[in-house]
Amino acid sequence: MSVGFRQWLGSTWFGAITSVLLMLSLGGCSPVKILNALTPDDTFSRTTGIAYGADPRQKLDVYVPRQPLADAPVVVFFYGGSWNSGDRGDYTFVGEALASRGIVAVVADYRLYPQVRYPAFLEDGAQALAWTKAHIREYSGNPQRLYLLGHSSGGYNAAMLALDADFLAAVGMSPHDLRGWIGLAGPYDFLPIKNPDVRPVFFWPDSPPQSQPINHVSRGAPPALLIAATEDDLVNPSRNTGGLARKLRGAGVPVQDLYYSRPSHVTLVATLSRPLRQLAPVLDQIVGFIQHTPTQ
Repeated sequence: MSVGFRQWLGSTWFGAITSVLLMLSLGGCSPVKILNALTPDDTFSRTTGIAYGADPRQKLDVYVPRQPLADAPVVVFFYGGSWNSGDRGDYTFVGEALASRGIVAVVADYRLYPQVRYPAFLEDGAQALAWTKAHIREYSGNPQRLYLLGHSSGGYNAAMLALDADFLAAVGMSPHDLRGWIGLAGPYDFLPIKNPDVRPVFFWPDSPPQSQPINHVSRGAPPALLIAATEDDLVNPSRNTGGLARKLRGAGVPVQDLYYSRPSHVTLVATLSRPLRQLAPVLDQIVGFIQHTPTQ
């Protein structure tokens, strides 16, 4: 750690919070459990364990603002974990962040490797989205103001559902049913696969080119907000976020790509939590995008 960084860390309230999180993590506490423990529960009501399919992994939680707005926008969130780990219960801080800004949030589980491989988890995402469109009015949400949000491999899931029309067509929907989508540090162009944990998910070395979001860009795709960490050492931000943004622009699709130097690949999504929001204004950017979605 550089002297300048230590001085900055010690001179801010963020440094104190980070130090506490670090000490608790070293003591055996999961970082996401710490973030959730520091998340208030007076900004939302939550309905948990709603089945959108028959498999035990096909469940979701709905977070409704404590004082919901009429026709509130709706965000369906997919977490990361290299398609082989993750649990919706770890992302209370995401549901709270969105609900605290008047957004109905849906946090969905999906089947993981080795139970399934590509494209089954995308089929799960489409089913979760179809459930949301059909039922979200029961939770004060407006299905005509529907957005996708994903981090890391969840950002990939969001991208594929927004760009490859076949997945939503299978559940009677279309990408035109989306007002927009948001990707946080998503992998959108990652062949050949280098991560050994990801290789079997996509049938390496015979990974199909159609598995890549960048190969499904077309005019008329939903508007996008793409956010990445400049020092991401897991998903190259220039190739993935930058490359997809350039291709979307070339197709005439409204897109904004933003890069932040302080978060890492992992902590980019953690900036949605109250303790880490000063790390980068990711939540503000998401809310602004939803409030002022560009039209084509």
